[in-house]
Amino acid sequence: MSTLQTETIPQADAVEAGAERLVGILKDASIAVLASIGHQTGLFETLAGLPAASSEQIADAAGLNERYVREWLGGMVTARFVEYDAVAKTYLLERALVPSVSGPGVDNLARTLTYVTLMGEVAGKIADKFRTGGGLSYSDYPGFVQIQAADSGAVHDASLLESILPLTGRMEALHAGIDVADIGCGAGHAVNLMAAAFPASRFTGYDFFEEALDPGRAEAQRPGLDNVRFELLDASALDISEGLDLITVFDAIHDLAHPATVLRNIHRALRPGGTFPMVDMKASSNLEDNIDLPWAAFLYAISTTHCMSVSLAQDGAGLGTVWGVQLAESMVREAGFDGVEVRDLEEDPFNAYFVARK
Repeated sequence: MSTLQTETIPQADAVEAGAERLVGILKDASIAVLASIGHQTGLFETLAGLPAASSEQIADAAGLNERYVREWLGGMVTARFVEYDAVAKTYLLERALVPSVSGPGVDNLARTLTYVTLMGEVAGKIADKFRTGGGLSYSDYPGFVQIQAADSGAVHDASLLESILPLTGRMEALHAGIDVADIGCGAGHAVNLMAAAFPASRFTGYDFFEEALDPGRAEAQRPGLDNVRFELLDASALDISEGLDLITVFDAIHDLAHPATVLRNIHRALRPGGTFPMVDMKASSNLEDNIDLPWAAFLYAISTTHCMSVSLAQDGAGLGTVWGVQLAESMVREAGFDGVEVRDLEEDPFNAYFVARK
């Protein structure tokens, strides 16, 4: 056998390490699915408030079927999420994990794991698109609006008014009264938070998915907000000329079919001196720079199974989740914005914050 041939044959220990890695991935992926179920069923919230308890007690407290709860608990015990007393047959959620799997705040990562089960639901359909091209429509993703709303809502509750909006330098103007729009508003929680905080300003939430707008309208009605409205609109058809003072976009541009058109429309819609804060995923436009990013594989996965796909379904650009900070900044500038700042927030390591001024 030649030297070249021997160099291309993996050593036995390398092969074994590769197999062990795949087994580890299988284990962690299974835990992710169980953790997602734990969030969706409220089991983590129940466990967080209970002392050591039997499966019957836990199921009763959660209002769930005991047999399913017991099997789920078995997975959580072997995942080292839950302590098991074999004598008393009781279960106790690891106290150190409580902040990461329960509560409404940004620390609850179990909420984010619901994306894993969503990706699993559409994986077969996405595999077909590898062969045919095109993509899936938003209606192909059951519960996506609710998952995204819960995930982004936690960030907005924690940071929108105290950290994100102050980056724009428009707080005084917001209190005095200006015209504001949120593009791709989804369930509209961010718009309603702003409308409640700045009653002198006027807010419009735009989205092209009707199912997303209904929760925003309902949320606005409860406190009787009369300075906010929601409109069904594809932002590529936004036809406003110098009619707005502030336009926000939260993690939406990379999903769009025609992002360059939307960015130009935003620039045209702003009055002179207007401000455009855009939030999007913090990653590089260069693959080699993302290799050591801890959540990069998740970003490429959610892009393949959702963000890129919904754009391609409309014969769009298919930017994908990982279009990257460099491309994002250049596209904002190409839309006509001269001044563009890219900022970070310590409490949100996943996103980059762009502030563009007209």
